[in-house]
Amino acid sequence: MNADDHPDPNVDGPRYVLRLFVVGMTPRSRRAIENLRRICDGPLAGCVDLETVDIHQQPHLAELYQVVAAPTLLRLEPLPHRRLIGDLSDEARVLRGLGLAPVSGRVNDDR
Repeated sequence: MNADDHPDPNVDGPRYVLRLFVVGMTPRSRRAIENLRRICDGPLAGCVDLETVDIHQQPHLAELYQVVAAPTLLRLEPLPHRRLIGDLSDEARVLRGLGLAPVSGRVNDDR
């Protein structure tokens, strides 16, 4: 993660903490990273922390979060946790799957 990955503290609304589990830099992993980066820079801009975890390098995190397939995206905050499996190519489906709905350029937690 770098400084650009942290949300702007001046932005109102919920803060989302996402963790993407991948296996190395396979084509599927690269697609998932690129697709999620596009979503984080678009609909989630300014309100998301994103961490990418390579299961080969940090298998203990995969075990801790019970990740059995990759790529897997976890929404850790706000609760409840949510997870999506796949390359995250359908932005609308990703937002719905995470319980997020675009609202006039921002996101809203529709629990």
